[in-house]
Amino acid sequence: MNADSGGCRRRLPDDQTALVVEVFRMLSDATRVQVLWALVGREMSVNELAEHIGKPAPSVSQHLAKLRMARLVRTRRDGTTIFYTLENDHIGQLVTDAVFNAEHAGPGTPGHHRDSADLRELHLTTDAEVTAAQRKGFGT
Repeated sequence: MNADSGGCRRRLPDDQTALVVEVFRMLSDATRVQVLWALVGREMSVNELAEHIGKPAPSVSQHLAKLRMARLVRTRRDGTTIFYTLENDHIGQLVTDAVFNAEHAGPGTPGHHRDSADLRELHLTTDAEVTAAQRKGFGT
């Protein structure tokens, strides 16, 4: 994000430190990480999240309640359905950075680098390039 380099040198007040520890405590559970990762850039209902991460809806609902109490997610009601989104862009960036960091620990090219290469390849300017990309399976 846009953190200035001098900001990291200041001592955090104890109350802020406690909040940071709480955020990391919320991120110490695999199901909650999966939920937060699924919510980066979109909103989803409990049932959509449960299906997406392969966990029972009641379990996902309990994790969402903890994430909401920790102010990492927020809700929006549409009729009888409640949709969840990340509380702010900083949470999304934190989760994304953690996932990308983990990808670097594995073998081969990290997934986020492969995705970037695919996007660059899709940035095409001529019909011939588009046709060639479609033959490769892109954009179809």
